Amino acid sequence: MSERPDFFARHRDLLERAIEATRSRDYWSPYPESPSTSVYGEAAPAQGEQAFRAHLGRPFDLPGHPGQGRTPATEVSPYGFALEVTYPRVEPDEAVAAARKGVPAWRDAGPDTRAGVAAEILARINAASFEIAQAVQHTTGQAFVMAFQAGGPHAQDRGLEAVAYAWDAQRRHPESARWSKPQRKGGPLELDKSFTPVGRGVALVIACNTFPTWNGYPGIFASLVTGNPVIVKPHPRAVLPLAITVRIAREALAEAGFDPDLVILAAEGPEDRTAAALATHPDVRIIDFTGSTEFGDWLERNAPQAVVHTEKAGLNTVVLDSTADYKGLLGNLAFSLALYSGQMCTTPQNLLIPRDGLTTDQGVRSPEEFASDLGAALDRMLGDPARAAGTLGAIVNDGVRARIAEAAGAGRTIRPSARVEHPEHPDADVRTPLVALLDAADREVYTREWFGPVSFVIATDSTDESLRIFRETVRRHGALTAAVHSTREEVLRAAEEAALDAGVHLSENLTGGVFVNQSAAFSDFHGSAANPAASATLSDPAFVTGRFTVIQARRPVPAPDKDADAEPARA
Repeated sequence: MSERPDFFARHRDLLERAIEATRSRDYWSPYPESPSTSVYGEAAPAQGEQAFRAHLGRPFDLPGHPGQGRTPATEVSPYGFALEVTYPRVEPDEAVAAARKGVPAWRDAGPDTRAGVAAEILARINAASFEIAQAVQHTTGQAFVMAFQAGGPHAQDRGLEAVAYAWDAQRRHPESARWSKPQRKGGPLELDKSFTPVGRGVALVIACNTFPTWNGYPGIFASLVTGNPVIVKPHPRAVLPLAITVRIAREALAEAGFDPDLVILAAEGPEDRTAAALATHPDVRIIDFTGSTEFGDWLERNAPQAVVHTEKAGLNTVVLDSTADYKGLLGNLAFSLALYSGQMCTTPQNLLIPRDGLTTDQGVRSPEEFASDLGAALDRMLGDPARAAGTLGAIVNDGVRARIAEAAGAGRTIRPSARVEHPEHPDADVRTPLVALLDAADREVYTREWFGPVSFVIATDSTDESLRIFRETVRRHGALTAAVHSTREEVLRAAEEAALDAGVHLSENLTGGVFVNQSAAFSDFHGSAANPAASATLSDPAFVTGRFTVIQARRPVPAPDKDADAEPARA
């Protein structure tokens, strides 16, 4: 019988470096983000596409996976073709039972071994980055480069970040200790104690349509490393990226000598309510969810047996007061609105500007002039169809299309959303951002999330009113990002105070190559758990500590054997 690989020894340096990165908060990534053949090899792009194409039109194979039968094919590429992939069908009770049976060995393996296996899974996922990128592109509508980066290395960074926090948290207590309490009379009271991190129970990851890996990996790896089996419930329109992930995880677990059912795929048909059934199962003790506010709120109310981490909707806000680089502001903001057609939970929606105008190095710009200038910046950026397609991607679903149509009647449209012909995929629905002008009084419009390429320039009485609206709307409705542009230090300080009060991360005066809707693992926090848009942060200690508890055992120290110390009797 071959010896089991020591994945912890293989990846220990990586894990230690990851912990160091969470503490320094400087730039670090072990997974190259460029889909360059000089990094991943000349054959990698073609092999990745070939692996993706091999999945199409056939059952996805997960050897030994529990369940009977197959789910119907539910995935259609936003670029114009059906994937026609079916997946193993497993009932909720069956999935939970299968997941639980491997827990004792996984628990007893300890944090080091679990972290090593998780790092190996991520290494193998990284090797499959081109295959996963194709799967992400053709289930989410992201352009290929974004699908590679956000769905591949950036998601892997977030997964490793969760591994680091989970591993580090479990090492805060020793595995064993001798407790000795002095007594006035006689010897001390002495106990030998052991401390074992134990997972809470079965973990459920309910993934989203738009970023299945980036939002899914933190929960998967945080739960796995803390000793919990994981059931992965993909969105029906974006199953393949997570199915590939589950396949890789199961292979690595089996090779390390553990039950592959520690990671299970729970794909579902169009009429199934698998997420709700699993979420309310008494043995499901951890839930990670990304998606609508409605279902996130439902989970928080109806799954009291579980620790529930949610990322929901929010009103991402930009406060515009003044700038010394108007051109840079417009270019930076235009890219933030256009990236993936605004189909990001971090895309700015509400742009607050005083009625008497934004002070710039090119003069004062009224709200209407600013909206027009922003539209012109979008036109310049998206004028070339190939560049536009590479930035915008494709519209992911009918809900986004419906919001674009509805937004055309909200306020005064300054720049309408327009269709763009994709040079490679003529059936793709590619749309540019819509920019509309509102007044601060139009609260019924801008106090709801318009997920997709929809943003509002909102005229306010003053920067002070803009800050008040920012604070109030985020506190009530939530946000994942916020930004401010000002040349006045007092305004920046006031914006920071408002962000602290509202509980949202703030970007200040971004005019270059860093954008408000992008965040870097190991340095930037995503979500704050301090406003209604999320109940967790990716990643921080609180994201992992609720996934395990430390169970102790104690016993008296054996008394010394006096006979063993006595001199042997003389003959």
